[in-house]
Amino acid sequence: MEVSVVNISGKETGAKVQLPESIFGVEPNDHAIYLDVKQYLANQRQGTHKSKQRNEIAGSTRKLHKQKGTGGARAGSIKSPLFNGGGRIFGPQPRDYSFKLNKKLKQLARKSALSYKAKDNNILVIEDVNFDSVKTKNYIKMVADLNMSTEKTLLVLPAANQNVYLSSRNIKKAKVVTADQLSTYDVLNAGKLLLTMGSVKTLEEALSK
Repeated sequence: MEVSVVNISGKETGAKVQLPESIFGVEPNDHAIYLDVKQYLANQRQGTHKSKQRNEIAGSTRKLHKQKGTGGARAGSIKSPLFNGGGRIFGPQPRDYSFKLNKKLKQLARKSALSYKAKDNNILVIEDVNFDSVKTKNYIKMVADLNMSTEKTLLVLPAANQNVYLSSRNIKKAKVVTADQLSTYDVLNAGKLLLTMGSVKTLEEALSK
């Protein structure tokens, strides 16, 4: 798949780049995408939720009333889950939500997500991006020149670039990642995918193994 390359001002450079069919033209596997996104979201969970059980409640363990003759149910402690302020039955406890997926399945999921973006013409290849300083208005201008001010964009860089990353950090609909950090969730969550010429090569090397 051959795509024209534009500069950060939105003008065509005359150059073209080949998007490998083995990455951007595969038959998408929806179940692989589902599992990879599910794992990504599960890994974001802190798992620190906690409620107190009856053995953790502060309160007396004195028997509330005699066992028989009251006409009510027997009660051994004010910390019973049946009373207000008592412990919680089967309440949430700290846990790790992460789970393992095979590398090949995760690789297939990323290829599937990239293929969906290519099929819908939501991929734009631009020249390598670099800013002289950290300025949010530089990134806003670049997105505006590319006619994507209203789009949720994901810019993929071949390597970390602090000036570009920090310039985009305060923009709600913009996200910048490096090619080796690219996740299936990020690809699907973005409306438009901005690839630099360098990141196309990096993705090809990483996903062709």
